Amino acid sequence: MSSDDAPANPDEQRDLQFDRVETTLPSGAPPASPGVTCVVCGKSVGAEYYTANGKPVCANCRAVVMSAAATPRSAGPFLLAALFGIGAAIAGAAIYYGVIAIAHLEIGIVAILIGYMVGWAVRKGAGGRGGRRFQVLAVILTYWAVGLAYSPLAFEELSGSIGALVPLVFALPVIVIFRSLPFGLISALIIFIGMRQAWVMTAPHVIDISGPFKVGTGTAPTAA
Repeated sequence: MSSDDAPANPDEQRDLQFDRVETTLPSGAPPASPGVTCVVCGKSVGAEYYTANGKPVCANCRAVVMSAAATPRSAGPFLLAALFGIGAAIAGAAIYYGVIAIAHLEIGIVAILIGYMVGWAVRKGAGGRGGRRFQVLAVILTYWAVGLAYSPLAFEELSGSIGALVPLVFALPVIVIFRSLPFGLISALIIFIGMRQAWVMTAPHVIDISGPFKVGTGTAPTAA
């Protein structure tokens, strides 16, 4: 199998699903010869194969799977993830503030929604991949969004002093929690859950690669 058989388009690599291995053969793929069939390209693996999360893959597709699951190290994906995440954080803060200003309710559960929005956006910006730096980014943006939601209220109390408000954005969630004790502890828990949601959603893919295995020397995994 030549290197041309591996997906060349980066978008195709990013679209691979790593919580499961796709087993649907691509349209027009030739019928598998006796032996083991790669679940990524749909072709016979030849004399040996690897397994990705228990599913058989050929040598070329193994490299593709590992590359597409790896945490991006370049600045581009991180900057794009940050841009997407900031947009989601601002949108989430607007929703949270709308609930406070219109309904006159401080529904902390909105923080969980913000965590989901930011986590999804950061992962989208990272091309569907995750990693520790994306997790840290998502958690910080989720917390920042909660503080941003309270900013208009704090702005009124500070008589319109934007200079005083900017450093307070990150302190506002803590201030609100302590002002509303003991009920503030519930808000703190919900904010933590929202941040944890963002953390989990941007975690790296876990791919268990094993092999190589010789075809015919044992029970080969099936693409069921």
